[in-house]
Amino acid sequence: MNDTKILTDNNVDLNKSLELFGDMKTYNQMLEEFLSQVDGKLKEAEKFKNISDLVNYEVIVHSLKSDFKYFGAFDTAEVFYKHELAAKEPNPDFINQDFNHLIEEATRMINVFKKYMGADVQVAASNESVPPVQIANTINGKTIIVVDDSNIIRTFAEKVFKDEYNVVLAKDGEEAISLVANSNRDNIMCMLLDLNMPKVNGFEVLDYFKNNNLFEEVPVSIITGMNDEETIRKAFAYPIIDMIQKPFSEEKVRDVTIKTIARKANKGS
Repeated sequence: MNDTKILTDNNVDLNKSLELFGDMKTYNQMLEEFLSQVDGKLKEAEKFKNISDLVNYEVIVHSLKSDFKYFGAFDTAEVFYKHELAAKEPNPDFINQDFNHLIEEATRMINVFKKYMGADVQVAASNESVPPVQIANTINGKTIIVVDDSNIIRTFAEKVFKDEYNVVLAKDGEEAISLVANSNRDNIMCMLLDLNMPKVNGFEVLDYFKNNNLFEEVPVSIITGMNDEETIRKAFAYPIIDMIQKPFSEEKVRDVTIKTIARKANKGS
């Protein structure tokens, strides 16, 4: 049995994390998935740092910041947040000077998580990238599309709605647009859309919806860790239904998703 004292002794806020995951069984399942991919994400961050691609560096460290927050590792998340801010400024000198500290702190917390999980978790080799998400032929029946570069959010949404809807992940805006463009939109009940993603970001998806008059066909709510006033104002300039701030609770996700689906149901009635 997993010893939660390993986590709490290392300043992991389990109470806050369980507001999202609900129980330790779900926490453990999500943590195992995170550990299978985190090395690949760290390698991606290092790659973008080395080529001075601070736009994609910001996306990766933002995603990792959110992931560590989900599991209650707020001290580690704070280190990633500082790098996220430095990428926005931009301040490459800070990123280069502090990168070893970021990796050391991430490794420390990953090792805490691995010790807690024991020998059951299989961690990806450090030279592997995050595995691609397969999206073809996935819109079958009533479907919720979750657009987020974190599989944790997809898996969490599946947990909440598995008995009611098919949940499909698009890991970036490019895949989200492809799904909507090439699927029967009658089956897409709603989209939960992150804003800060690689390749095509959430605002570009919103522009695509606006230019193609899709908001009535596929109602959208935002799910994001960005909470500055400018971002919120910009998002609500589009006809979105609502916004969920990360980290969030199961109750909040369910309430907003039901509210979003209701827009489509009311349109059809």
